[in-house]
Amino acid sequence: MKRFLRGCTILWVVFRYGLDGLLLDSFQKPWLRALSRIFSVGRNLDAPRGQRLREALEQLGPIFVKFGQVLSTRRDLLPPDIANELALLQDRVPPFDPSVAIATIERAFQRPVDTVFASFERVPVASASIAQVHFATLLDRQGIEREVAVKVLRPGMLPVIEKDLSLMRMMAGWVESLSADGKRLKPREVVAEFDNYLHDELDLVREASNAAQLRRNMQGLDLVLIPEIFWDFCHPEVMVMQRMTGVPISQVERLKDAGVDIPKLARDGVTIFFTQVFRDGFFHADMHPGNIQVSLEPNTFGRYISLDFGIVGTLTESDKEYLAQNFVAFFRRDYKRVAELHIESGWVPPETRVNDLESAIRAVCEPYFDRPLKEISLGMVLMRLFQTSRRFHVEIQPQLVLLQKTLLNIEGLGRELDPDLDLWSTAKPFLEKWMLEQMGPQRLWRDLRAEAPHYAKLMPELPRLVAQYLRKGGHHDSDALRELLQAQRQTNRLLQGVLCVGLGFALGLLVMQLMPLLRLRGF
Repeated sequence: MKRFLRGCTILWVVFRYGLDGLLLDSFQKPWLRALSRIFSVGRNLDAPRGQRLREALEQLGPIFVKFGQVLSTRRDLLPPDIANELALLQDRVPPFDPSVAIATIERAFQRPVDTVFASFERVPVASASIAQVHFATLLDRQGIEREVAVKVLRPGMLPVIEKDLSLMRMMAGWVESLSADGKRLKPREVVAEFDNYLHDELDLVREASNAAQLRRNMQGLDLVLIPEIFWDFCHPEVMVMQRMTGVPISQVERLKDAGVDIPKLARDGVTIFFTQVFRDGFFHADMHPGNIQVSLEPNTFGRYISLDFGIVGTLTESDKEYLAQNFVAFFRRDYKRVAELHIESGWVPPETRVNDLESAIRAVCEPYFDRPLKEISLGMVLMRLFQTSRRFHVEIQPQLVLLQKTLLNIEGLGRELDPDLDLWSTAKPFLEKWMLEQMGPQRLWRDLRAEAPHYAKLMPELPRLVAQYLRKGGHHDSDALRELLQAQRQTNRLLQGVLCVGLGFALGLLVMQLMPLLRLRGF
């Protein structure tokens, strides 16, 4: 019954804001389009369609607001006017009653809030679709007062989420079967993606662990500040962290008046993004302006402040290496190598003609080189790349969806800070340096050091393993034999690498010694 009533409420809001027309106009059934025209009679639908969609999502509540926020980052799927309106949903959710937040804190820690904090501000400083934040003062174990931010989960979120997600899946199925663009837009996959993000954000301990990991990773970079987590005061519904003081990054004029170097800030943002993605394989994946501030404190002046770590992305070593090679080839305009990498990775069918794929990628990317960010739309580039992908049957890589979303966030931040930023020239030196570290002598030396304890333990056991193998008559299914052969193969590869590096180094020295003699002889 509740699900039926919720469905009726959704349909009423859809009808009130004229969203039925938006949906029916995109369907390939003529009778549905005619029905849209009939329903529109007598309603005031003068407001732009994007505004009506945004207001409808706000009317439907926090879950639909969050869904609109996620959709706003998928500019490859949405018209620009709708994407721009949905971006306004960030941090526009009304707060819930502070007494409910206090009750949640007391239930989590099993004691009155006044005994948990030395002071607690009842009025929230920020409110989002999943949680809201209050400032407080905490006495740590040494009795020192610490200024903290307390994030409290909205009450009763899980049952509401499950009901709304169930309805979203049903509606996504309708859109996919009736809309001309349904299969291309993959609405059911979008809802499934949203489902994963949302359930991750409902566990604040998980978010706290994300923040702690990012803080460790970023400590040596001196470009971004991540709040410290107070683990004694973390619970799935409550998270206590260091209070951060900064200016929202969207207030560019205020930052300029304070003396912040805005072009440097834009470049630093690119460096932070590529460091998290390619060095760490662990990146902040919700970098919209509402989650980014800039410090004006003397000791950390001009540094980024990252907030809200409910959504993070991860990449494997193979993902990082493949993406880095793609980016470097792209920055060098080596489109043939980009095409070859797509085939080598299995992202496109093996029978794909390299020259055809190379030509298609060149047609998409070449017009955007040597242009400042104000003349580039990464959303448009991605959309054209997706069109090319469909032509060549490129498989969608789910692990890269968050990366695409974050890249679009970075584009938006860069465009707001410094429209003259050359994204390509800023990122290229970083990636080339990273590739050298991954594939050069430094990588070899790191691998040798990492494997040294294993070989030190295994080498004394080699005679015994060989003897066991011989006594068993050479059975090839022996675990000991497999371990021995694997260790031998790893050793051979490392020795070959050392030999190649050594020979290369020796040849380089020899050429340097011979060059003066060759010049004297006229070569």
